[in-house]
Amino acid sequence: MKKILDYRKLLGVQKTTELKELKTIYRNFMKEYHPDKFQDSDEQKLEAEEKSKKIIEAYHFLVSIAPETIEQSLPEYTNTTTASTIVDFSYTAQILQVKFLDGSSYEYFGVPKDLYIKLVNAPSAGRFARRHIYHSFTYRKMTNID
Repeated sequence: MKKILDYRKLLGVQKTTELKELKTIYRNFMKEYHPDKFQDSDEQKLEAEEKSKKIIEAYHFLVSIAPETIEQSLPEYTNTTTASTIVDFSYTAQILQVKFLDGSSYEYFGVPKDLYIKLVNAPSAGRFARRHIYHSFTYRKMTNID
């Protein structure tokens, strides 16, 4: 969750900010911090490059968890979480990453450690995740390994 909050703070957006507004904010930041604007000073150019990289990363991340993005990908997500088997999962700093047999991989944010331990010890990880994780936490699709 800290990652989400940090990215929102960096771009100055709220949880309710829509994709269209997020895109406008992103474009304005990129106009302001584009490295090509700082040709006179190498130091300023390097700072602008770092700032723009952070802005790009924050924008892409926030787009991936935006309600519009989630709604658009919901049929695919539902199909994966109901029909595909969990191949592997890992947990770091309240982020649960789940890899599925169909090649999809999702990150779930803000998952408490005790819930992760219950997932590890569950007789069926898939059933446990369907009941307690898939629709309870902010998530984003990571990769598609086909």
